[in-house]
Amino acid sequence: MSVKIYHNPRCSKSRQTLQLLVENGVQAEVVEYLKTPPTIEELDTILTLLDMQPRELMRKNEAEYKATGMNAPDLDRDALIAGMVNAPKLIERPIVLANGKAAVGRPPENVLAIL
Repeated sequence: MSVKIYHNPRCSKSRQTLQLLVENGVQAEVVEYLKTPPTIEELDTILTLLDMQPRELMRKNEAEYKATGMNAPDLDRDALIAGMVNAPKLIERPIVLANGKAAVGRPPENVLAIL
């Protein structure tokens, strides 16, 4: 089973989710998404797997949300995805991909359903 976690080591929920994977014997590919953001195509696929719209996966309380103009109500899906790739801090974390599915680790136990 191939498992990938989009991880931010400074985030407690992300650390807890990674620890939960380890405790369940899962060896995941760890992608520190602030250093290596997903591509537009990857993020589009992740959103599809999560059955979410871009704003649902955005951290709207981050200063970058307004500073980058992502709060503009007229932005379409492509513009929002591009904005998240350009400002990855806006992407909710952690995201785990496994078995052709995706889950946001908030709470961390959410990811167990896709393993």
